[in-house]
Amino acid sequence: MKREIFESYASLVADRFGITREEMFTKDKSRRLSDARHVLYYLCHQRQIPQQYIRHYMGQNGYNIDLPSIGHGLKRVETHISNDPDYTTLINQLK
Repeated sequence: MKREIFESYASLVADRFGITREEMFTKDKSRRLSDARHVLYYLCHQRQIPQQYIRHYMGQNGYNIDLPSIGHGLKRVETHISNDPDYTTLINQLK
């Protein structure tokens, strides 16, 4: 069930950010792709998907990441949410 939630969020985030799912899971570190991945981590985390599972699902899609990097992405989204009401709107729309 958690996998289906992850996959659903991955598709929603890719659509919202105007990227393909394939782009989201590449090693490209450009801001738009890393922001999309961070939002994906945040949405999954809010649905009680453990970071270890997020890491596993990312790896299954070809993007190997460590747990501290996921934690960093979560903190970046939390910072954006606290500083930018538009980011809060984005997160709420994706939920």
